[in-house]
Amino acid sequence: MSHWLGYRPETPAPLNKYIVAGWSFLAAFCGLSVLQGVFNYSDYFKERHVPGIVASFGASAVLVFGSIEVPLAQPRSLVFGHFFSALIGVCVIKLFSLMPDAERFESLRWLAASLSTALAIVVMQLTGTTHPPAGATALLPATDEAIYQLSWYFLPVILLSSMLLLGCALLINNLHRRYPVFWIAPSAPAKPAPAPVPVPVENSAQDSDQPTKASV
Repeated sequence: MSHWLGYRPETPAPLNKYIVAGWSFLAAFCGLSVLQGVFNYSDYFKERHVPGIVASFGASAVLVFGSIEVPLAQPRSLVFGHFFSALIGVCVIKLFSLMPDAERFESLRWLAASLSTALAIVVMQLTGTTHPPAGATALLPATDEAIYQLSWYFLPVILLSSMLLLGCALLINNLHRRYPVFWIAPSAPAKPAPAPVPVPVENSAQDSDQPTKASV
């Protein structure tokens, strides 16, 4: 179990770039196919008009399958970055929808999108969950009508999508690579060993010049 969660007794040696590219292709293809299979062929989600895939997860696939060592691709950033951004995006568009007339609301959707992504960046920075594709997750409620119609249901959709992508990354990436590098925070670098304390050495030459008690 620890192997599939990314734990290794020693840091694995880097693979050839062509092998890495091949595994990235396979992992991304399988991960995105699982997402679309769940949302496209489940009656539960089809009845609620959930899109087959949230577009920002295509960019997430680049990180969690193609650049698996970088901090931006680790589970904390993937899951919480998307969730916080989705929450901010829904909250902002809900506030803008309180305008007295629909025409003014439609004319200011661009402002809601910009504000959502800007706030999401700040929240991700403060919480240590920066995940660049989540910036698109924040603006989708304001720019995509299908996402806007989901309203608060967008949050569990995002959370499930993140967990499905994470599950595929754990399963496929760990066949020949290591993912994640860390779960919550990177390990602290090992402290260097303290320098040895120099031992004073007596000056034998000086001692030899002094007369011994016997000679005196």
